[in-house]
Amino acid sequence: MKIKEEQLKTIQNQQKELNQILHEVGMLEAQKHGLLHKFGAVNAEVDELKIELENEYGAVNINIEDGTYTPVETLEQVESDV
Repeated sequence: MKIKEEQLKTIQNQQKELNQILHEVGMLEAQKHGLLHKFGAVNAEVDELKIELENEYGAVNINIEDGTYTPVETLEQVESDV
């Protein structure tokens, strides 16, 4: 005994669509994985530059729009102002 041809086609099409979706999800996960690694690498570069800038300028807040900077107030400075 067999199911109707129309029902078989429906099942086959549904399975084909599910397989395609799973394939696309896999591709997206692979892209996500790659982007997360890239994000980590750029974050490491940012940390290295922060150290370099702090060694050169001390503890400062930098305006990323125009490059100006202001010293970071330490707890001691804040307490002495009070």
